[in-house]
Amino acid sequence: MIESKIEASTHKKYIVTQKDLPLCCPMHDMRLWDSHPRVYLPIEKTGNEVCPYCGSEYILKES
Repeated sequence: MIESKIEASTHKKYIVTQKDLPLCCPMHDMRLWDSHPRVYLPIEKTGNEVCPYCGSEYILKES
């Protein structure tokens, strides 16, 4: 079977929407086996969060 999920943390900037909340890194559509532990990021408060493990930046797009 071919892995259909995208690799975790391969991009350094992600645009997310309300449908992606609650936000976690790696996100649910990313592979986990080669990544760091999942951490939840409180982007609702700030609109912008950085993962403390990999440094990926998440930006919340307004609807």
